[in-house]
Amino acid sequence: MPTEQRPPVSRRKLGLFGMLAGIALIVVVITGIRSREEASAKLRDWTDDQAIPTVAVAVPDAKVLNATLDLPGRLEAYYRAPIFARVSGYLKGWSADIGARVKAGQVIAEIEAPDLDQQLLQGRADLASQEASAKLSEATLTRRQSLIASNFVSMQEIDERSADLSNKKAAVNSGQANVERLEALAGYKKITVPFDGVVTARDTDVGALINAGGGTGPAMFVVSDITKLRVYVNIPQSYVPAIRIGAKAVISMPEYPNRTFAATVEASSQSVDVGSGTTRMQLALDNAGGELMPGGYANVRMSLQRDAIPLHIPASALIFNQNGLRVATVGADDKVLFKAVTIARDLGKDIELASGISADDRIIIAPPDGIADGDQVRVAGAKGNKPAKVSEKQDVKG
Repeated sequence: MPTEQRPPVSRRKLGLFGMLAGIALIVVVITGIRSREEASAKLRDWTDDQAIPTVAVAVPDAKVLNATLDLPGRLEAYYRAPIFARVSGYLKGWSADIGARVKAGQVIAEIEAPDLDQQLLQGRADLASQEASAKLSEATLTRRQSLIASNFVSMQEIDERSADLSNKKAAVNSGQANVERLEALAGYKKITVPFDGVVTARDTDVGALINAGGGTGPAMFVVSDITKLRVYVNIPQSYVPAIRIGAKAVISMPEYPNRTFAATVEASSQSVDVGSGTTRMQLALDNAGGELMPGGYANVRMSLQRDAIPLHIPASALIFNQNGLRVATVGADDKVLFKAVTIARDLGKDIELASGISADDRIIIAPPDGIADGDQVRVAGAKGNKPAKVSEKQDVKG
């Protein structure tokens, strides 16, 4: 059979097919390049977008808080008198032990002072001798004056006798003063109570050697008036302006866990102790029932008074570094602005600021590491106008 022959493809058709294939290849290449550029641009935009940190903000809370300050205090008797001996000797006896209630002027001990007794006897004898000498000098002067008219004595002798009488009288006055001094000292052989109170200490006993004065040992007795007590508290310097004379305080004692006692700020030292940075304040506490004991520990809760409404921020907003204590705020353009602040009180989770910010500042609650002035940020959630949560009552632990 004869072979069937296909018709030859024309050159024009082959050229057309080649042209179409080239155009398709060019379109594919252009489309690929464009898609890569678009993907790269999207990646750049996404990367730049992710580089802007998202922060949570809050405005300072200007709510008035019923703030109190808890500090340790020490109770002391309103009047306290350590009793020392004024004369030396041996204790003859005592009649009031610790815890005894005593009255002003009551004799609670007696001292034997034989040395003082002998000095008093000697002083009286010397006084008697001086009085006799003065009496003799006066009689002699009187007799000499009676002989002036007969010119038996000269005026020189009269003057000498007058001077001698003056000296003798001066000696009598000196001897009398010495006897009175010794009699006054002898009166101190009896130890008496200066005011109504309680004997809170006794550091002597019968037969003990007693040395006069208060620099050679402990006091024989300590008498305290405990119907009213003083409470001493050391106030940190930053809180002193908020505690005024006449302010009320609440005292609690470990021996009375379910009771409190009212006290009043009575005095301030008006100075700051260099070592502790505190000011000592004195409170008056009524103790007519005698339930509280001087020397005891007390917890003192004091109310703080402020002339202006303070601003509070979360403690996590504080930044402390080489630039000092600052907070990061967010401006209207969502850029970071650091502000230096001063702390008034540390309330634990919240901080009361004395200065540095205003009530409409947007504070970054938890600033991220590496954030700097002028950085662009994104505010999370709302527009950052919600106030930070602060409880209505705060207690500060001293």
